[in-house]
Amino acid sequence: MNIKTILREYVKEKLSLNEGISVEGTPDMKYYAFDWDDNIVVMPTKIIVSDENAEEVGISTEDFAEYREKIGKETFTYKGKNIVGYASDPYRNFTVKGDKQFLLDAMIAEPGPSWDDFVECINGGSIFAIITARGHNPKVIKDAVFTFIVTNHNGINMDECVTNLRRYRELSGDSMKSDKQVINDYLNTCQFSPVTYGEGSASNPEEGKIKALRQFITDVRLMASEIGKKAYFKNDVTNKFVPEIGFSDDDPRNIEKIKQFIDTEYEDKPVRTYLTKGGEKKEV
Repeated sequence: MNIKTILREYVKEKLSLNEGISVEGTPDMKYYAFDWDDNIVVMPTKIIVSDENAEEVGISTEDFAEYREKIGKETFTYKGKNIVGYASDPYRNFTVKGDKQFLLDAMIAEPGPSWDDFVECINGGSIFAIITARGHNPKVIKDAVFTFIVTNHNGINMDECVTNLRRYRELSGDSMKSDKQVINDYLNTCQFSPVTYGEGSASNPEEGKIKALRQFITDVRLMASEIGKKAYFKNDVTNKFVPEIGFSDDDPRNIEKIKQFIDTEYEDKPVRTYLTKGGEKKEV
């Protein structure tokens, strides 16, 4: 029995499967790109601003998306305080200084509007990118996702993820080891882009996100091409192997800039954009 037949039979057993392998037994070429805060999860982490009395005030990431154009430019009222600007080191909790706290916060965070898509992506073993304005060490974000998987966090299913990864890698010709090594290899293939790590502006992250998404598009097109070649030669598969990428973000400014970037640089429009502001997901 060839691999294509095995994959078909497996899909029949799990009709709800969406794991990068189509019902025909070929890769479906779905890739995901996610903003982190207020999109995948709603983190308790706060940006620190200053009121008229030089007292520090914590502002949530969701509220920051609304007020960031005003901070330092005009006074506004937030939770009964007159905010005049940023406090000293306002993003301290979003940089490498907050790496340890990030891992703790991730485990207690509430699901965001794209959480179900993230679960579908992980359980299916689909390649993804996390493109966030945070400035943590990328490894810390990868470690948080690894912990999500191995603890079966909030709908993520480690067994389903590993099973799908093994079948997908069989098709691509890769060998596999232990379950945790399978997961680690998978996450090493994915992209973790905290765009203010090292350089970049946390108050204006759009350009960093564009740069990260541009790299992800390049990478997945190369992966799709290589997988297509291997699948064709192994199974006489006929498929264009054109990647489909979805990107979700809760900040309208980020989505607007991403759409402008896609429209300007790509004739084939390889990315579908989704705005998740206010907890609702809609394609833009």
